Amino acid sequence: LRRFLQGAVVTGTVAAMQHHQAVRRLAWQTLGQHGPKPAKKIVFKGPGMLRGLSSLPNADLPATGPLAGLRVLDLSRILAGPSSTMLMGDMGATIVKIERPGGGDDTRRYAPPYIQKKEGEDSDLAAYFVSCNRNKQSVAVNYTKPEGQAVLHRLLETSDVLVENFKTGTLAKYGLSYDQLKDKHPGLIYCSITGFGHTGPYSKRPAYDMLIQAMGGSMSITGEPEGEPMKMGLSMFDLTAGLHAVIGILAALENRRLTGLGQHVDVAMLDVSVALLQNQGMNYLAKMQRQARVGNSHPNVVPYQVVKSKDGHFILTASNDEQFERFCIVGDAEELLQDERFNTMKARVVNRVHVTEVLNDITRKHSTAWWLEMLERENVGCAPILHLDEVFADPHVQARSMEIKMDVPGCEEPVSLIGSPMKFSETPVNYRWPPPRVGEHTEKILAEAGYSPTEVTELCNLGAIDKLKNAPQSAARA
Repeated sequence: LRRFLQGAVVTGTVAAMQHHQAVRRLAWQTLGQHGPKPAKKIVFKGPGMLRGLSSLPNADLPATGPLAGLRVLDLSRILAGPSSTMLMGDMGATIVKIERPGGGDDTRRYAPPYIQKKEGEDSDLAAYFVSCNRNKQSVAVNYTKPEGQAVLHRLLETSDVLVENFKTGTLAKYGLSYDQLKDKHPGLIYCSITGFGHTGPYSKRPAYDMLIQAMGGSMSITGEPEGEPMKMGLSMFDLTAGLHAVIGILAALENRRLTGLGQHVDVAMLDVSVALLQNQGMNYLAKMQRQARVGNSHPNVVPYQVVKSKDGHFILTASNDEQFERFCIVGDAEELLQDERFNTMKARVVNRVHVTEVLNDITRKHSTAWWLEMLERENVGCAPILHLDEVFADPHVQARSMEIKMDVPGCEEPVSLIGSPMKFSETPVNYRWPPPRVGEHTEKILAEAGYSPTEVTELCNLGAIDKLKNAPQSAARA
């Protein structure tokens, strides 16, 4: 295995070389990641030199995830696009992040807060940017210039996927729309994430998550019944548009495997917000009647809500008659099972206001901890309402590696990041590249694409690219 890991030249068919990559990853894992690192560059020769086969990432660790070997040119910024490409990067894809020279991604300035350089001292890395930009290599390209556009065309020659989230029509000004690229790159999967999609009367509008929450209906059904419409605490439709983009890209890659052809994946945040109405949307479509807001309750199930305890609040989700019966037994309120306002799911929904008042009178009798212990023992749905410090201290969250540590250049200690939720038994995700500085990998990526040092210098002088001048030093790896 050790000798095999050090091999650097592979020949043969695409399938053979993909198998070779997979076996090399398995060998690396078998050695417990203590053997020699795989060769920095794998050279593919022969008829298998086709789109989608590239060198393993030139980092401390090779990609172990199921998308290893996939190459993504990431022109996206802010949140929806970067969240999607980070998911693919965690799963092993090589993500080349294209940024504006100098300023880079807008979210580099979405601060404070900043990642801590050391205790009590800010670094210059915004926490927002760090949240969705690990496992990426940054290349600073000014693609408003013809020379910068030529750089992107060179990078596209070895890319499987392009991801962008500009307003519809923006990239066409630079010869980088799907229609302008598809003939030259017929196997390219081109994914656009926009507010309103590439068709329809709103297609050229800009969008932000809160606008989509408003226009997609979710704010009208969120909030207290007598209060104002309420947005969610997360950038829900940025993030779920990113998830749908990954799903669409993977489906298009499977179709390319069968046909050899790429395609345009058009993901609109408004479409996603309407699709995610799901049961709430069907509640409206069933009778064409607006749905009243029910606050922290469920429109179709009672109790499925926040309830009061002796010392705070907790969540109670007795979502069927059997669970409600067990709740009544635990709460010493079995008489409710004989009350026709309580003894069926439909009755509890129809009598929501009275039922909620009575249940809160019952739950106020004991502490949150008492209710959680007793209800969990009887398999009745319940949960504490945790603050973020409590979430990241939760033993289950820690056991599932949802908080990870990465060495980030410029920071004296490894930095806490949110881990990937994707758990694979055979091809686990791994964290190879910390969130990059603007242009940190320009020279590396362009050298891999065949540019000489002289050509890189010329492109810098023309203002077509930029590179990181003084990279911060890394802390010792934990």
